[in-house]
Amino acid sequence: MRTKVRGSDAIVATVQDSGPGIDGDKLDKIFDAFFASKKSGMGLGLGLAICRMIIEHHGGQLAASSDGKSGALFQ
Repeated sequence: MRTKVRGSDAIVATVQDSGPGIDGDKLDKIFDAFFASKKSGMGLGLGLAICRMIIEHHGGQLAASSDGKSGALFQ
């Protein structure tokens, strides 16, 4: 995780992992409530939706990028 100050009133937090990445067809859906890429019973698909909602409620933004092969980057 990295953080940096942008301007006088913004902080950018970057989280990058080294997992298998996120397929392009799923990348547009990962912030949708109840979207889950795991097997049934292995999660509700609410985590990223809730994170984005909290961040946007405070005037921020949350985005993700991935090449689908080597990890994902969240900012």
